[in-house]
Amino acid sequence: MKILMVGTGGVGEAAAVIASQRDQRGDWLELMVLANRTLERAEMVSKKIGDKRFPAEKVDAENKEDVKALIEKYNIDILFNACDPSLNENLFDVAYECGIHYMDMALSLAVPHETDPYNKTNIKMGDYQFAKHEEWDKKGLLALVGVGIDPGAVNVFARFAHKHFFDEIDEINVKDGGNLTAEGYDVSFGFSIWTTIDECLNPPYKWEKDKGIYTVEPFSEPELFTFPDGIGEQELVNVEHEEMVMLPRYMGDVAKKMTFKYGLGSDFITMLKNLKALGLDNKHNKVKGTQLTPRDVVSMVAPNPVDIADKITGKCCVGTQVIGKKDGLERKIFIYQTTDNKEVMDKIGSGCVVAQTAYNPIIALELLATGKWKGKGVLGPECFNPDDYIKLADEYDYYMGMMEMDSEYKKVLDKKVLLNVK
Repeated sequence: MKILMVGTGGVGEAAAVIASQRDQRGDWLELMVLANRTLERAEMVSKKIGDKRFPAEKVDAENKEDVKALIEKYNIDILFNACDPSLNENLFDVAYECGIHYMDMALSLAVPHETDPYNKTNIKMGDYQFAKHEEWDKKGLLALVGVGIDPGAVNVFARFAHKHFFDEIDEINVKDGGNLTAEGYDVSFGFSIWTTIDECLNPPYKWEKDKGIYTVEPFSEPELFTFPDGIGEQELVNVEHEEMVMLPRYMGDVAKKMTFKYGLGSDFITMLKNLKALGLDNKHNKVKGTQLTPRDVVSMVAPNPVDIADKITGKCCVGTQVIGKKDGLERKIFIYQTTDNKEVMDKIGSGCVVAQTAYNPIIALELLATGKWKGKGVLGPECFNPDDYIKLADEYDYYMGMMEMDSEYKKVLDKKVLLNVK
């Protein structure tokens, strides 16, 4: 497989390193072109890997002809978009126009309702891409969208739970949390600053079978959830996220309710609210006398997640809680992925937040390259066999686990364990 990866930021760098370590002999990865708007950044990643299959190139992701030239130069099979989601529409269209496959880790951006954003939807995340499903299908091309950790692996977890652990499903609830601290920083971003501001301040989505997708207030409906692997209890709140528009498309007939909640912490939420109150979240108007938006300025002065990765300690955990029935009994489980910052820094030289995301597109690319996943149209990872994904993740030493939560079903399991001791 010949891949053009556009974007060699934190996640792109981690993805390239993971791919190089996984397939050192070139069994399925023939080429991964590392393209970035700053050539020096792409060259740094290429030099770090030290493999001729990972050449560096300069590209303007907003310029279609620039991207098309690289696709033609290297005879690319799939465009892997590792850029900010604001570039999704352009790169998505370029791949289609060039007749190649496409993959990203997020969806095209939402445009909230102008007058009633917390009660009405307008342009939802992914609307631009999903509207073109039939066009991609007729052309025999695959656009595999939203393949990070969340969205991405958590979508696979939902499908895996439905296939193996439940007779009926009532709720699918994605939970994102961790106990990360950055030495010397009271508040820091663990991921793309631009993307974090968008998803945290936009109206969050929820989905119910009788209501469809609807919006609520940011940071609403706080709940306490206890994460595994020593992370412990955290307060989670509603945040805009892609799963709430992806999972209903494919699993809306098997569930009654879906939510996404994030453990941001009170200090981080206060910071975001202050940014919005001061207009520093604005991404359209220019600061007087400059070509920068207020959000550009925030991105420039806030600690870069890549630069402070080695100062972070703790773990991040993302998973899917599924509630339903098995054998007539209520059952609750949490399928999750946990990444320890120190461990992954030692392993690939990237922080846990970007690494946790980066493993998933490489796993998906290997499944596509080896023919285990096949499809046409605009699809999410929940549309494919989840067993292949879970099994391959284990080969990558990318830990995934399942926690049986308190329920009627767990009581029966616990009793069986007790009575079967010999």
